[in-house]
Amino acid sequence: MKLYIVATPIGNLSDITFRAIEVLKSVDFVFCEDTRVTKRLLNYYGINTHLESYHKFSDSNKKNRIIELLKSGKNIAYVSDAGTPGISDPGEELVRIVSEEFDENIICSIPGASSLITAISISGFNCDRFNFLGFLPHKKGKETILKEIIESRVTNVFFESTHRILKTLERLKELGFQEKRNLVIARELTKKFETIYRGNLKEVLNNLRSGVSKGEFVVIIDKK
Repeated sequence: MKLYIVATPIGNLSDITFRAIEVLKSVDFVFCEDTRVTKRLLNYYGINTHLESYHKFSDSNKKNRIIELLKSGKNIAYVSDAGTPGISDPGEELVRIVSEEFDENIICSIPGASSLITAISISGFNCDRFNFLGFLPHKKGKETILKEIIESRVTNVFFESTHRILKTLERLKELGFQEKRNLVIARELTKKFETIYRGNLKEVLNNLRSGVSKGEFVVIIDKK
């Protein structure tokens, strides 16, 4: 019995490892955030493994089902909607639950694509040390985090949504973000409309306002 934590493409379906495909074909079950999303990937590679959902709203019955399947000797793969599980998705909880239930080491990572690492690799910033902040809070605590970013002496990375990207950057400006400090914002990485915005806050804001601001964003802010 094994629980495989499998990284899947963040956009381009070709960005998957041979090993990941082999695992998804060979396991007894694939659990995923959204069966509609993962079904497209499995169909693309001709994978017919039984598919079930496991997401942040899954109840104890679904968690218990996974545990019982593992206890019966079944092999399970878990994938998120995109990228490496366990980063801003329910994979973290699943790994914790399984690791607490079994004495032996049954959890195996199948590495691959990650929007976080992909964006950092093309930033050109010093990322020997960096803070990863996931998705910023909608309200409570967001102001504090933005102020910490402004004062930070290491590179900061976070995810932002279509509906909040401009407001977040504008608030940074209002809070006194340094004019000369640079940012890189990666939009829709590996997808058809991938766009990379580089420059200081004013330049990036102008480019976002004049272009298409829809999609998924990874924001990288150089250290102070």
